[in-house]
Amino acid sequence: MTNAKTILPAMVLAIATLGMSAPASTQKMLASYPTLTTDAALRAAQAALGQCQKQGYTVAVAVTDRAGQPLALLRDNLAGAHTSLTAINKAYTAASFRTDTSELAATTQAGKPSSGIRQLPQVVAVGGGLMVRAKGSLVGAIAVSGAPNGDADEACAKAGAAAINDAIELE
Repeated sequence: MTNAKTILPAMVLAIATLGMSAPASTQKMLASYPTLTTDAALRAAQAALGQCQKQGYTVAVAVTDRAGQPLALLRDNLAGAHTSLTAINKAYTAASFRTDTSELAATTQAGKPSSGIRQLPQVVAVGGGLMVRAKGSLVGAIAVSGAPNGDADEACAKAGAAAINDAIELE
């Protein structure tokens, strides 16, 4: 015959167990997210460089993954020495802040509340850096440096992103 001394603790244990979360071994411990491949980055960079060359601009083009880490860098052999690092940092900025650099340039002007962002390492708040999105998610960034102005840089970057857009949206 069972008694209250053995039934009561068993009931308390059963009730407590029902309220606990799943054991750590069944909880998801890794995140999965889309990001550009090196092949996609190279295709986008080639298209952007080609667009700028058609316009007569000597530029550098950088494409990063979603974390802002470089995947591809192409530089016209006549582009200025500063263009490579500037393109990398524009792409890093677009990926890191999840905004196009022309928009960041507008919102971080002197006297604006966010103007201090411009003082952070690697931040380039000048047009020419674009986010690359697929299926609504940030998957990378592309940036151009060396055209006569940020608008021209951005136009070339848009050509690069457009060159891979259909392929990455379908995956």
